[in-house]
Amino acid sequence: MSDEINVTGNCYCGNIKVIARVKKSEIRACHCTDCQKFSGAPLRAIAVAPFDKISIEGTPKEYVKIGDSGNKRIQAFCSECGTQLFATDVEKKFFNIRTGLLDQRNDLIPNQHVFTTSSMTWFKKQFFSNI
Repeated sequence: MSDEINVTGNCYCGNIKVIARVKKSEIRACHCTDCQKFSGAPLRAIAVAPFDKISIEGTPKEYVKIGDSGNKRIQAFCSECGTQLFATDVEKKFFNIRTGLLDQRNDLIPNQHVFTTSSMTWFKKQFFSNI
């Protein structure tokens, strides 16, 4: 059985559509403070797609942020409804698609939790009792 699956989705208003092929083993939950601030939530779930396995219809609005590391990251969202779509490097080699916009979101269970040192204290206590 293949680890790769096709995913489809769109922003809330439907102006932007995403079609991609992702690996279920590369579904992540990011707990970094930037993801918390951008999403307004304690974490963001993402599915990773390389540039040659993603198609985007419509024109996302892009915001370039500079991380603590000094690296630039593009944050893309719908300029009409505000739906967060993906983050990518400035060369657009890999796309971290926000799983909430995908039709298959219920099947995209994070296998990895990253930047857990920034997790909410209550989240750590409930889900990462070994940290």
